[in-house]
Amino acid sequence: MPDTATARLLPGGPVAEAVNTDTAARAAALTARGTTPSLATILVGDDDASAGYIRIKQQQATALGFASPHTHLPADATQAQVEAAVAAYNDDPAVHGMLIQYPIPGHLDYNAALAAMDPDKDVDGMHPVNMGRLALGIPGPLPCTPAGIEALLAHHQIPIAGREVVILGRGATLGRPLAMLLAQKRPTADAAVTVVHTGVKDWPRYTRRADILVAAAGVPGIIQPEHVKPGAVVIGGGVRYEGRRILPDVDEACAHVAGAITPRVGGVGPTTVAMLFRNAVAAAEKATS
Repeated sequence: MPDTATARLLPGGPVAEAVNTDTAARAAALTARGTTPSLATILVGDDDASAGYIRIKQQQATALGFASPHTHLPADATQAQVEAAVAAYNDDPAVHGMLIQYPIPGHLDYNAALAAMDPDKDVDGMHPVNMGRLALGIPGPLPCTPAGIEALLAHHQIPIAGREVVILGRGATLGRPLAMLLAQKRPTADAAVTVVHTGVKDWPRYTRRADILVAAAGVPGIIQPEHVKPGAVVIGGGVRYEGRRILPDVDEACAHVAGAITPRVGGVGPTTVAMLFRNAVAAAEKATS
């Protein structure tokens, strides 16, 4: 194997910048008509990483011209308190989108809190109604990481229609919704999609045939060069964190085999946050139309 990686890099930063430019323009147009778009956040507990993610979202909100109301509940908050915070934002017409920062303390039911949310204010695109809209091809807020991956492929002019996409990972936030998204009949989708997971015997048999391989298992280094078809496009969607260190699913040596690949840092991540605010501005436009 040569020492120099040959794969073309597919950074997410330029994709996020293009999406954010459009979002900021739409936010400014709303503000000029008297409505400031708003993305509310709910944080339960004092996890440093979660608090950091909230700060990043609040900073981005300011940069894009959004209001960013916030509710911080203690780690011992009850389910009723969490759902009361959701209900308050549901009832506030000045709030157009909201999210509950995940994970939440183990004694709480995240799915129940999510289900209590107004689906039209669900900027993560994970409410059961919005997942149903996605399955049926009905417009609505899309799950952010899958939407970001589709946008990344489109931005870098990676053809998808008619190609074989293999997704390693079946999670509700990435693998399953991405499969539905990329199978839909649109210019930036329309693929033959296979979802496989680590419980499948000989899963590399599937990944080695992929024109576009999306790693979404959340298992550090699970995708090695021998699992990649030469010249394939490789998207690293799954990561784990060890403190502040990012541990991606895709081993960096895969760049010696792939034709194009997302970087270890700055690939899918920036596009996910950009899609969050794209969903929020669309919610504000819908609420004021």
